[in-house]
Amino acid sequence: MKGTSVNTHMGNIMIDSEVIAQYAGSVAVECFGIVGMASMNMKDGFVRLLKRDSITHGIRVVIGADNRLALDFHVIVSYGVSILTVADNLVSSVRYKVEEFTGLEIEKINIYVDGVRVID
Repeated sequence: MKGTSVNTHMGNIMIDSEVIAQYAGSVAVECFGIVGMASMNMKDGFVRLLKRDSITHGIRVVIGADNRLALDFHVIVSYGVSILTVADNLVSSVRYKVEEFTGLEIEKINIYVDGVRVID
């Protein structure tokens, strides 16, 4: 299990990085302008939209020695929206909700826009 441990007055709490990625992904896809998470096929360079059950493949969670998180998001955004506005919304939503959920501080959030989709 790769994750983190938080000491409380009642004992240790172990949080797996996969749990953090799943929660962060569910928060991200609820943000305005985000179509979904992206997975990059390194062999041929195609970017594909991930289904909801494999959402964590577009997220990388790094837990530092001081239990601070660094999150990388590979996203597909909706056509016609401001990428800067979508990124700001994503960062603020994820930072607030993940810190509240885990009790851990987020050091940085990196967003990689891997594609644009037209939404009907």
